[in-house]
Amino acid sequence: MTETTSCALCAPACCSLDISGDDQKRLVAMFKALGNPIRFEIIKFLATHPGCITGDIVDYLPIAQATVSQHLKVLREAGWISGITEGPARCYCLNAENIAWFREQIVQIMS
Repeated sequence: MTETTSCALCAPACCSLDISGDDQKRLVAMFKALGNPIRFEIIKFLATHPGCITGDIVDYLPIAQATVSQHLKVLREAGWISGITEGPARCYCLNAENIAWFREQIVQIMS
């Protein structure tokens, strides 16, 4: 049996990882979506510009419209954002319900 030792650089156990199944898959997908710097910038932009259209995001970022659309798709599929079509434009906002769920999961893990 291996003896567990405490590393001087390591913090003591701080949290519980009591999550599994579909909830774990959902949480991992949300983390993964945020792992890309461009997607993180989109989330930051939407936090300060709720209800903006794709063109606003394209104007803000130094990448092509098609690339922005792909990043928006990833964020939508992960549950971070919602989008509705208004005429020829698509309007995006943060998904408050899913963000509240994400926050609850982090609080549970950290307690």
